[in-house]
Amino acid sequence: MSIFRFPPLVWLGIGVLIISLGIRQSFGIFLSPMVMDFGTGREFFSFAIALQNLLFGVFQPFVGMAADRFGPSRIIVAGSIAYGSGLLLTALTTQPDWLYISLGGLVGLGLSATSYVIILGAVARAVPAEHAAKAFGLTTAAGSFGMFAVIPGAQAMLTHFDWRVTMELFAVACTLMVAFASFIKPASAKSSATRDVQDNQTLKQALSEAFRHRGYWFIHAGFFVCGFHVMFIATHLPSYLADKGLTAQVAALALAYVGIFNIFGSYFWGLMGDHFDKRYVMTTLYLVRTVVITGFVTLPVTDATASLFGAAIGFCWLGTVPLTSGLVRQIFGARYLSTLYGLVFFTHQVGSFLGAWAGGRIYDHYGTYEPIWWSTIVLAFAAALLHLPIDARPVVRLQPQPA
Repeated sequence: MSIFRFPPLVWLGIGVLIISLGIRQSFGIFLSPMVMDFGTGREFFSFAIALQNLLFGVFQPFVGMAADRFGPSRIIVAGSIAYGSGLLLTALTTQPDWLYISLGGLVGLGLSATSYVIILGAVARAVPAEHAAKAFGLTTAAGSFGMFAVIPGAQAMLTHFDWRVTMELFAVACTLMVAFASFIKPASAKSSATRDVQDNQTLKQALSEAFRHRGYWFIHAGFFVCGFHVMFIATHLPSYLADKGLTAQVAALALAYVGIFNIFGSYFWGLMGDHFDKRYVMTTLYLVRTVVITGFVTLPVTDATASLFGAAIGFCWLGTVPLTSGLVRQIFGARYLSTLYGLVFFTHQVGSFLGAWAGGRIYDHYGTYEPIWWSTIVLAFAAALLHLPIDARPVVRLQPQPA
């Protein structure tokens, strides 16, 4: 199936992800101006972002279950309102403690209802199984395009205005997600893409089946590492580059390269997942991350190496999303994907919490990011090994006997 023949639901979901994840991935460039404004250390901002990611994950299984039951449109609208409210409150507050509620709680809730779990669950029901990983890759790439499009614009606004005005404009942009969501309709129940072998399986049975599957827990562990990587880098790379004497524009450009190269990377890894064993593709992806991060840590940090690192890590940045969600769909089917992938994504966000918070904690304690950079290398190699023993065959369920 050509990507141009994907149903409108896929493209509407892409519109939501461009805004939601584009804004989210730009928060790293707000660290320095917000820390200076509030007069706090880096750990304070890091913990607010870490709390956001943790709550993003905590809410994820619940909004996934709600989307499986009530459809994605209502969930996205509610999430967009929470997201915009959190951004607006962040812009208006003068007390740093309020960031835990606004940037942490409300934005975390909004993200959980406007990101991959909801959109990919809807896409899984609208696209045939044999094209699912490719569709997931295209959808994942949308978030990366948002990163590429939003971060340079946000940096320009920070230069000409301030971080509060930029947050207010982000809040206004959330209304566009409401508009996109109003046109998202669930896939027809008659569609062959939505019809699993076991249509009468209950949610409780689906959860029990997944929890007994050893490979499901290996998938959790691998995605934990992914979360640790992406939020540490997204939150602390600009400050790390500034510590090395590079300008804010170079840091923003490096993050923009992460976004644009992930557009190609996400689709590439999703395409590979449709043609090769997803377990081995995942192992390859994490080995590439291991090499890329090792090279960045050991080479001198310059404008050129910062840009090269952004491009290289961007190519394997969120390629894990179509592969991980594709593995869950391949093993357990599409019916409860939003719920089962939502639980996996919660583990991803636990990793995100630790990556964002530990980066600030270690920097404030040691005055350097070096220890956590080396920990990301060890975790990347461990994640590569974790995917090898996964049994990726679809689960066999007993068919109900005719009366």
